[in-house]
Amino acid sequence: MRKLLIAAAFAAAWASLGTARAQVYPSRPITVVVPLPAGGAFDVAARVLAEHMRASLGRPVIVENVTGAAGSIGTGQVARAAPDGHTLVAGGLNTHVINPAFLALRYNVLNDFEPVALTATVPLLIVRGRFLPKGNWHAHGSCALSCCRRGDQ
Repeated sequence: MRKLLIAAAFAAAWASLGTARAQVYPSRPITVVVPLPAGGAFDVAARVLAEHMRASLGRPVIVENVTGAAGSIGTGQVARAAPDGHTLVAGGLNTHVINPAFLALRYNVLNDFEPVALTATVPLLIVRGRFLPKGNWHAHGSCALSCCRRGDQ
């Protein structure tokens, strides 16, 4: 009798394996939230990327600009979205490094997000206005760079 119960349990478990199916991704349209104003670099890059995603995934990819609070409103919206991969954020230095360092946010960028792809890199420049007096600005720039490396304020 015991062998019969074990065999029946094994058969039931084996039969249930056949009914489990992998969920197809994406199963619905993907939304890419751009937390900055339309027409900017993030928006343009997200729209170009969305078109390539649409072509390769065969599903609509919607780009939605959700602005405010230096990008933290749109980023927070994605942090609260269902963790199913259908809502993404086009984030960067300001939304995922600077804002968390200086603002009290209702989300944690380290725990609430998972990197998907590096889509672009942008240089950061320090320039002077023409109205500033002439001088050895290269030396000042080198000094600023070395101060940043040391952590001086």
